[in-house]
Amino acid sequence: MSGHGEPVAMTARKSGPLKGVAEVPGDKSISHRALILGALSVGETKVTGLLEGQDVLDTARAMRAFGAEVTRTGEGAWSVHGVGVGGFSEPADVIDCGNSGTGVRLIMGAMATSAVTATFTGDASLRKRPMGRVTDPLALFGARAYGRTGGRLPMTVVGAADPVPVRYTVPVPSAQVKSAVLLAGLNAPGQTVVIEKEPTRDHSERMLRGFGADLTVEDTSEGRVITLTGQPELKPQTVAVPRDPSSAAFPVCAALIVEGSDILVPGVSQNPTRNGLYTTLVEMGADIAFQNPREEGGEPVADLRVRFSTLKGIEVPEERAASMIDEYPVLSVVAACAEGTTVMRGVKELRVKESDRIDAMARGLEACGVRVEEEEDVLIVHGLGAGGVPGGATCATHIDHRIAMSFLVLGLAAKQPVSVDDGSPIATSFPVFEDLMSGLGAQIARTGR
Repeated sequence: MSGHGEPVAMTARKSGPLKGVAEVPGDKSISHRALILGALSVGETKVTGLLEGQDVLDTARAMRAFGAEVTRTGEGAWSVHGVGVGGFSEPADVIDCGNSGTGVRLIMGAMATSAVTATFTGDASLRKRPMGRVTDPLALFGARAYGRTGGRLPMTVVGAADPVPVRYTVPVPSAQVKSAVLLAGLNAPGQTVVIEKEPTRDHSERMLRGFGADLTVEDTSEGRVITLTGQPELKPQTVAVPRDPSSAAFPVCAALIVEGSDILVPGVSQNPTRNGLYTTLVEMGADIAFQNPREEGGEPVADLRVRFSTLKGIEVPEERAASMIDEYPVLSVVAACAEGTTVMRGVKELRVKESDRIDAMARGLEACGVRVEEEEDVLIVHGLGAGGVPGGATCATHIDHRIAMSFLVLGLAAKQPVSVDDGSPIATSFPVFEDLMSGLGAQIARTGR
């Protein structure tokens, strides 16, 4: 059951060529950060292109609960009147972050160095996800967290009344952990230092600088060293959110595996810490043209022209994992439609996402007639070539939007229809998925409630 409504079964059937323009929504990672940094600024931040999925709407509601004035002024257009660094007021009620691990972890970081207490919860999926990876470093600032066994939600965080700056090496590649520590460092005196052994998406660093924070990044023998000077006065900004490369992955991958397809996906973020999937697809033989490169909202973007391609299996290097961690589910679908074997290493972080995404994709692909091997940190897919996947299964989504969309993409190219038990979580990140895909010619339908 979804945390935001009854399950919605959906089915995708073999489709004719996908054609047209796919206007995917704004980037989810940047949307979360724009609302939070706007709330921590003094004055009005204006945001355009905001993703209006449930995850981001939950973050907007949370910022209101902490005292910011957050208003929708038009389609994708929002105004945030911030309260300044250290200006959060104590919420009157529990903060429900729905399905969003990014939202809850970043918000915990943002409030952890203010003298306020907040209780967080989420849907059934989010309540299973570990929070200790964030609350452990936040404790170094002086914050305290009280949650369920295993560091899980519901959880109460007591912010540090007298925070101290920290120096923290992130133990696993995680932009959420890094960002939570940096947000906490905003209201700590002195310099907070975060060290990444493997670089992760850098939206927080880019946006913090854009809002006026004193932040430096240096590559050293220790890794990537990010130094933030605390207690700045953040200046409100006008933020144009680029289109989400993780959402774009679904129409892009669908076009690559549905014969005769030719689509345009405009204005997609090409941030080098996010484009691992597109590098991998090109290595597999994908016909993707990156047109009209430019900068929007401080992020590099391009228009993607994508055509059906005959793809081959490859070995995806472990060091690329951080730049495409959310895209492995749909990559495994592409791998099933490629010739030969695709080996994905360094993917254990997928086991603690909205679901155990390695297990979910492996079981669903097997049900659709694809041979899969898995280890703790490895997923191997033995491809059946274009049009070769039998399909004909109903796949469990485990309240995970990316699992749901990935199997619906597979159904567009499989011999027999592919169904998912619950497509309702798609609304958390890609609320226009059904309409957008149908507009390209995809045969996707709701099959029950």
